[in-house]
Amino acid sequence: WKSNYYIRARAAKVSNPRTPKQQEQRGKFATAFSFLKAIKPFIRIGYKEFTQDKSAFNAAMSYTLKRAVTGSGKEIRIDFNRVLVSMGTLMPIFEGTATQNGNKMYFNWQDNSGMGNAEDTDIAMLLVYNKDKETAVYDTKTALRSSQHAELQLPSDWQDDELIAYLSFCSADGNTIANSIRLSVSVIDTPENEIEILTEPIPKNYKNPTSIKKKGTQIQIKQNSSYAPPKDIRTWKFKPPQ
Repeated sequence: WKSNYYIRARAAKVSNPRTPKQQEQRGKFATAFSFLKAIKPFIRIGYKEFTQDKSAFNAAMSYTLKRAVTGSGKEIRIDFNRVLVSMGTLMPIFEGTATQNGNKMYFNWQDNSGMGNAEDTDIAMLLVYNKDKETAVYDTKTALRSSQHAELQLPSDWQDDELIAYLSFCSADGNTIANSIRLSVSVIDTPENEIEILTEPIPKNYKNPTSIKKKGTQIQIKQNSSYAPPKDIRTWKFKPPQ
């Protein structure tokens, strides 16, 4: 790998290659690999800061196996709250929402340009993972951090599936990446001419509603997930994958 040379040794014979612990490790590896394979092009960008000694995919595998794969035996699964689809030294955002309306996912966040190395020209990176179909859609070159809003087109047959949304940022020169965050997803059904409420920047005192009234119509909100920012965002520190 990148001018490094290796000597292969013949693997030692294992008396019992299918012990419960070995099977569990293989199950965890397969679970992490299956998830990351579905978003591999995104991972190449999301973990590009860690390609000096390994590939971006291997860096993502290392983190996911240690931090985001949970359970044992037949209960091995991905903890999507712990997943990082991108990781790096760029300041992330700490407040945001994702709203699914029909075949679109609307992302909103609070602009924190000027905090640490966050710039208003940082580029938003959007990803929506379909937990039921085990596939994803994403856009790595969408709105700026200062825009506070972006949207992502979804396949037409995703409306009844459980979707998981992640938001990250890349610096304008492409050299630094932010840790992704999982956004709370709300599902609504609103006519196209009434969706302006979804495209407004997220206010500083924003609280996720349980319902929204608009033009006399009650719109029910379904909460699929949540992201809790740290109590003091000044204490945020970058932690590389182990």
